[in-house]
Amino acid sequence: MKRHPALANFSRDHHAALILARLLQNNAPVYKGLPADIAGKVEYAIKFYTEELIAHFKLEEESFSLVKCIDKQLDELIMVILQEHEELHETFASIGSHPVSALQADRLGILLENHIRKEERVLFPLIQKVCTEELLQAIHSSLSHHYRK
Repeated sequence: MKRHPALANFSRDHHAALILARLLQNNAPVYKGLPADIAGKVEYAIKFYTEELIAHFKLEEESFSLVKCIDKQLDELIMVILQEHEELHETFASIGSHPVSALQADRLGILLENHIRKEERVLFPLIQKVCTEELLQAIHSSLSHHYRK
């Protein structure tokens, strides 16, 4: 399904976050210009989280408020996504407070990847299915000051 322009910027953000998610996983390929050791990966992850993901989650959550109470399945899925946001916030906070093992980094990478895939494969298509064009345009307008070309 082609991504509606109202959600396209989120999908573009997800590309960089998926690279981070894969980077953190044990079986990660080497990414040119990105760290290869656990300490470097964790440092990169914390920086990415601080500079990108916190704001991304906030924008998604603001957009979710625009689509509440129009579809029961969507409301339930948004609750799951919000819980995952909270779990990701807690996990990123915990990796910044002590040395991280490869296993912990792998778990974070898997958690982040699964979360993004759920948004891309389930949440966004459902939003596009149940929302009117007018509502999608309202989402797009609400995000326009955050995403300038």
